[in-house]
Formats: sequence, C-alpha cells, structure tokens
Amino acid sequence: MTPDLAADALAALDGLVGDGDRGDGAAAAERRRTAAADGPLIEIDDLSLSYGDLSVLADVSLSVERGEFVGLVGPNGAGKTTLLGAINGVLEPESGRVRVGGERVADLSSRAASRLVATVPQDTTVAFDFSVADIVEMGRTPYHGRFSGDPDAEAAVDRALERTETARFRDRAVASLSGGERQRVVLARALAQETPALVLDEPTASLDVNHQVRTLELVADLVDAEGKAALAAIHDLDLAARFCDRLAVLADGDLLAVGPPAEVLTAETVGAAFDTDAAVLSNPVTGTPAVTPLSDPGELDLRVHVLGTGGAAARVVSTLVTAGATVTVGALPDGDAAAETARDLAADVVTAPPFGGLDAETEAAAREHLRTADAVVAVDPLPDSLRALARDQGPVVRVGPDDDGGATTGLAGDAATDDGGHDRSVNRSRAERDGPTVDAAARATPETVALGVRRALDRPASADD
Repeated sequence: MTPDLAADALAALDGLVGDGDRGDGAAAAERRRTAAADGPLIEIDDLSLSYGDLSVLADVSLSVERGEFVGLVGPNGAGKTTLLGAINGVLEPESGRVRVGGERVADLSSRAASRLVATVPQDTTVAFDFSVADIVEMGRTPYHGRFSGDPDAEAAVDRALERTETARFRDRAVASLSGGERQRVVLARALAQETPALVLDEPTASLDVNHQVRTLELVADLVDAEGKAALAAIHDLDLAARFCDRLAVLADGDLLAVGPPAEVLTAETVGAAFDTDAAVLSNPVTGTPAVTPLSDPGELDLRVHVLGTGGAAARVVSTLVTAGATVTVGALPDGDAAAETARDLAADVVTAPPFGGLDAETEAAAREHLRTADAVVAVDPLPDSLRALARDQGPVVRVGPDDDGGATTGLAGDAATDDGGHDRSVNRSRAERDGPTVDAAARATPETVALGVRRALDRPASADD
C-alpha cells in the first residue's frame, strides 16, 4: 500500500472508529495534505480567549513557517500557556482561528490533531509509574488503530530516546527520575509523535544549564533538518535570543512585538512587557542579545565621565547608569566593549578609529565632556592618551588592578595620600589603603560606586594621584 493510500485508510478508520471526537475521514486527510503544502505550518488569526470574565488573549495573530523556531516570551500570566493550548486543541477560542498544516484545529478529532502537533507541557507530572520507554511510546498513540498496532513505534521510540539522551533510562520507572530527567522524557514522547509542528511550554524550566542548551539545540536542529515548525514559551530571554529565529513578545494577552531577536529585544520592549528597566547588550560570545534587568535607578543625580576601555569600563558604565548618573564615555576605539555598552544604555560616547590616536576634534569632544562632568571615573590600565585627558581633572575615582590580578576601585578622593604626603596608590595592598574600596569589575553595586563618586566630590584628587 502506498503512503498516501495508507494515510487515507488510517484517516477513514479514525473517522469511523475514532476516539469519540469529531469525525475526520479520507477527504479531510486529502485536504490537509494539499493545504499543508503552502503557507505557514502554524497560523493563528485574531485569536481571543477568556476564562469567565477574565480576558486572557485578545485578537492575537501569529504564524510559524516550516523550518522556523519561534520563541514566545513574556511575563508570568501573559497568556503564553493559553496560546499554546489553543494551538494543540486543548482550549477552544471564543473567536479567531488556529490552523496547523492548513487545517482548522477546531475541525479535527484529537487523534488527527495529534498527528499534526506535539506538545511538551510545563507540568511533567505522570500519574502512573510507567517505565520511561512506555511513557515515550505514548507519543505513538495517534498512530494506533482500534484493531491494529503501530509497526513504526519501536524505531520512533528508539530515535526519540537517543535524541534526548534518555536511552539509559528506558527501563527505569519514570517516578524515579529527577525533574530535569523527567522533562527530557516528556520531550522524547513529543519527538516520538513525529509531527510536523511542535509546541513547547517552558521546555527548559527544570533543566540544568547544560541540558537547557542541549534541549534548545535539539529543537533548533530538528527544525533545520526536518523542516518542522516549533513554537516554544521560553522564560530565559538570553537563551530564546540565542536559539530562536524569531521572538514573539506577549504581555497582557497582546503581542507587543514579533521579529528577529536583535530587533525585538530592545530596552523599550523589555520594559513595556516586563515592567522593568533593562540593559540589552550583545553577548560577546554568541553575538546575540543579552538582557540584564536593572534595579530601580538610584539617586546619583550627577554627571560622570568614564575614562577606560574594555569589559571593566563597560561594567563601570552600567553600574553608574543603574545608580542614576548621567554618564559620558570616551574617547574610545570604535567597537570597544565599553563603547557598545554605553550606546546600549543611552550614554553619550566619544569614539575614535582604532590605533589612530586622538585627532583634534575627538580630543576636543572628550575634553568638553570632562569639563562638564561632576566627577571622573578612570579605569586602569589607562592608555597614555586617556591618562593625558584625565590629568588635572578632578574629582577622580580610580579603578585599578588589585594584588590578585583582579580589579578594585580605590576612591582617590579618600585614599590618594596619607597624612605625611606619601602615596597610597590603588595598586598597594588593600590593608594599606585608607577609605572604602570595592571590586568594581566584578562585585560593585550602584550604591558603592555612588558612594565613591560622592566621597571623591568631597575630597578631590587629580588623575596623577
């Protein structure tokens, strides 16, 4: 029997002796094959859904193409789980429609819908203490007729166990597994279902960092290699940005933005969705957006200029912005980490071509920022050109390497010299330094940096100190 005739026969049998849901015969199967050849695999049009008087989704429209992995992100209670439930047919919308593979989910029997879309739920609790292999084989239920088995079940189960790295658990009782291991078994069950579409509700919630990455890599690989469409609610914005082709930001039952991660994950969108200030920077390893929620801005109502380069200066910039300061930076080479951070945080940056030195215009712009600053933060090691800019400026907060090769902040206004006029450099041991110090590059808080700037204002010191 050809695959098409087999599909028709199975669909006809499903319609005659199905699971008690709406009939789904050979004609419907043919319509699905034809419609699925064109257009997105998952289509959501003007979907609205409420629980009693509580509106959860309002006129939501979204599509997922073949070979596309879309991340659904948003705060708790935004409606992410409800949207996924409407896609797999568990929840019936009040208005709008959901199509999977060209077919309206509302018109399909549960068996037919389960051949099109597989679900990885957020709750991985299993009511009965079956073996792992038995749990995964449950994914093959849509392919079992009332009077026939599934000849492809064993191979499908084996593939799913191998892909999710759970084959070594196959004979263990599922109740004996950890939450993270059980999460991977539930993913294996969905993979054994071998559907063209996947919906996943927080698939990495119970996993350690290693398996979070492996799980999302697996989904991305399946999408690329097999042309599946995947829609996943993902809590971790950085992971979503790293592995998803597009992100859909859902908040208060409405889609705020849909598009590539670099376009969607902006400080404005994250702030609107999650009601928090955030710094959105480029991850230096992956090149994808990295979101850092910020605490409420502090009260450092001062203008501070940062002199320095690299990661240490970038962290100082972020710390000062969080403390509430108006920050300027430079001069810096184009592409420097501190420059990129400052731009992302809306700080004013003076840049110069790498290795080109400071021309007159660039130096004048930097000196103007220094002139109008209430305080200067100098992050060691300073290039000679920046040290020359800082000379005779004050007050100055020095950030320099400590004895262990880390980075500390010496508050130059407090610790530049002792009562006898002897130098107490920030490079001396911590015990020999007078006044507070903090590890600015690694552990500084907005409060400690703000304290340093305020004390430097009280006791100015020059950059030469």
